[in-house]
Amino acid sequence: MAADLPKRPRLGRNVLALGVVSFLTDVATEMTYPLIPVFLATVLGASATYVGTIEGAAETTAALLKWASGWWSDRVARRKPLVLAGYALASAVRPLTGLAQSALQVLGIRVADRVGKGIRTSPRDALIADSVDPAIRGRAFGFHNAADNAGAVLGPLIAFAFLRWEGLPLRTVFLLTAIPGALAVLTLVFGVREVSRTAPPKKDGKVDLKASLGGRFWAYLGVLLLFTLGNSTDAFLLLRAGQLGVATSLIPILWALLNLVKALSNTPGGILSDRIGRKPLIAAGWLVYATVYFLFGRASQTWHAWALFAVYGVYFGLTEGVERALVADLVPKNRRGAAFGWYNLAIGVGALPASLLFGALWDRWGSATAFNFGGLLALAAAAGVIFVVPRRAV
Repeated sequence: MAADLPKRPRLGRNVLALGVVSFLTDVATEMTYPLIPVFLATVLGASATYVGTIEGAAETTAALLKWASGWWSDRVARRKPLVLAGYALASAVRPLTGLAQSALQVLGIRVADRVGKGIRTSPRDALIADSVDPAIRGRAFGFHNAADNAGAVLGPLIAFAFLRWEGLPLRTVFLLTAIPGALAVLTLVFGVREVSRTAPPKKDGKVDLKASLGGRFWAYLGVLLLFTLGNSTDAFLLLRAGQLGVATSLIPILWALLNLVKALSNTPGGILSDRIGRKPLIAAGWLVYATVYFLFGRASQTWHAWALFAVYGVYFGLTEGVERALVADLVPKNRRGAAFGWYNLAIGVGALPASLLFGALWDRWGSATAFNFGGLLALAAAAGVIFVVPRRAV
């Protein structure tokens, strides 16, 4: 009888509330992010190498803090204060881009913004994993990424409306990001609850993270780092789109298209990984990434940029939530904060050299060489993940 059937696990209050928080935060972030390369290049006169330096330094700073905050969230009873502090800091500094008078000031603001992201990300991911049944872990992370990317759709559209229809300057658009940022913080304060953990944090202050996380996790992290070294900032894709003839006022629409595809594919990707495993999804996503990068290096018309940005969104749908679900699969519950810290550190450690190298290759030998380099590393990583990730992580 229907009454005897087991109940399907639900996402629950925390996952839904954190989805709203990420949605609002990305509305604010993506009102500015696709415009920052243009702002740096046209208003402040920065080179491609400097754009890479800013984004790489910002992401590396965030990664170091993601490791520390994740480790610390395993040590203390509560993860929510770290999550709240990170979102509050980013929401406070992000609008200051509208007041910047030099590329160096933009660097400082971006680093401070990423400091906030670094403080919140690993504890938040661990909190999501703590809040759901393991059977729907991929779905939960996919849903969270879908909410995040839905905000990234709306943010550029709002920026476009302000730029094209209201005629507002870039600086004013940056200042207006204070509104969704404040709403995100309020949602987090009132909507998210702590989750009790059966295994209490250790008290002696001495933790052998490598021994406790296991060899399968470290092998996965090594392959992820290889991929990350070819995964430079998306600011370069936006610069390439400008080269191909996409108008500055349409850059936010192009960015919204990317995030729409991401939002539509995140949850299906996560659900599929719950059914067939994480490895096939990650390998397929990295192959899509490699294809897009090879084609970006050879693109010659404006419509190529639009088509490639849409396909690029599929890569995120196949990998964003799935990579994080696999982290939770591979480690014990009481080490999830540290595991997400190491995961985010690997991504961030690769971000600075990846962006610096990509920018240098672009400046010296052109965009095609830089995109080919990124594509080749993605191919190598896709082959590597086949061998290091177990068929079914439990």
